[in-house]
Amino acid sequence: MIEKSAKAPLGTTISYGMPAIGAGYMYLLMSLYVMKFSTDVLLIAPAVMGAIFSISRIWDAISDPIAGYLSDRTTFKFGRRRTWMLLSFIPIAFGFLAVFSPPESMQGQSLDLWMMIAILSFYSAITLFNVPHMALGAELSEDYHERTRLFGVRHIGFTLGSILSLVSMSLLISEENNPTGNVRELASNLALFAVAVMSLMIFFSVSRLKENPDFQNRVNKNPFKAFRDIWVNPHARILIIVLFIENLGGAVIGVLTLYVTQYIVEAPAWAPLIIFAYMLPSALSVPLWIPLSRKFGKIRLWVFSLALTGISFGGIFIIPFLDSVSERLIIMFLGAALGGMAAGCGGAIGPSVKGDVIDYDEYLTGERKEGSYFAALNFVFKSATGIMLLVTGFVLQFSGFIPNQPQTMEVKIALISLYGLVPLVFYSLGAYLLYKKFTFGEKEHAAIKQQINERA
Repeated sequence: MIEKSAKAPLGTTISYGMPAIGAGYMYLLMSLYVMKFSTDVLLIAPAVMGAIFSISRIWDAISDPIAGYLSDRTTFKFGRRRTWMLLSFIPIAFGFLAVFSPPESMQGQSLDLWMMIAILSFYSAITLFNVPHMALGAELSEDYHERTRLFGVRHIGFTLGSILSLVSMSLLISEENNPTGNVRELASNLALFAVAVMSLMIFFSVSRLKENPDFQNRVNKNPFKAFRDIWVNPHARILIIVLFIENLGGAVIGVLTLYVTQYIVEAPAWAPLIIFAYMLPSALSVPLWIPLSRKFGKIRLWVFSLALTGISFGGIFIIPFLDSVSERLIIMFLGAALGGMAAGCGGAIGPSVKGDVIDYDEYLTGERKEGSYFAALNFVFKSATGIMLLVTGFVLQFSGFIPNQPQTMEVKIALISLYGLVPLVFYSLGAYLLYKKFTFGEKEHAAIKQQINERA
């Protein structure tokens, strides 16, 4: 049995965080490069890709609750989380390879269909890993602050994988600018290497981690009741609303970074370094945020990180009105660095708060349904992302965007409004609601944990 309040051993923490490196690599490459790869290399219309990404994220959001509930209900001796993590590596490999290896003979509608199926397949497959993996993090420790450390290490791993994907993205962009380059062949080779490494990481993780057997068979057989319980939980309800608003603001940042760097800053070669300027403080700041969360409280610090993210990207709105490339780059690097620091805070504290809310559900229902909770919260994240990706694709299409050509000021204003003002508005609103409405802090968590232990 796993001790409920004991500090997770270092080996457990590392084993938990390691597969996040592969997930971070794949997620960032999908988020930042696939849209540009499709429009500029495969020559698929932006509106088509926007619709494909929107459909994929909405379908992915629907599949998340299914994966979460099945994970909660799994009773295999190997574990209800590790079983699904292990099974995920094959479909992840096929989906990721298909995205970056479309047959060269395909064109037109057949290529559109291939990319839609490939993207849908990848996001569905990664769900089989991601939802149980996040749920397992909430189970490895029930201590209020230890969870922040576990999810902080996961965030560091995810960010390191994202940084590695920047290297691949830099190679791909260089290949695009090489008259004799073969972007499709390079993308296919990089994808093959990535799925091999990700598979090894999953094997290592599931072989080292252990699950708490006391948590098995503690979920209602009715899936609709499980998700109704989530909405009935008042703290989960506020969290869902805040996360939906937050992700409406954050969804466009990833997909538009390369567009903003190339067509507004007019320095496409700097894109990997700008993203690196975001990723590095995101990882390095985690050890700072963990002790600060003990001192100031997880909720206050999370509110601060949301506000800082909004301000960081809101300031980027001025870039089209600056005359020199150097001035634009300074603003981009400053916004990226501040936004990265804020992301380090949210990446560690956000999932930890979700784990606390799951404890409150146990107080209300006596059940342990981490999978259903993380699936429901992922549903919110991906639904918001799907909506904004659809909007982004149509804004690009109908603002007059032309791939690989200088853009008009109207197109630049449309792009920078999505990239700067939308995050400013939505992150600020999310910070306000979290500060005003979320009332489940450390004292409240300690009180309900005491009552749960007394029942036991």
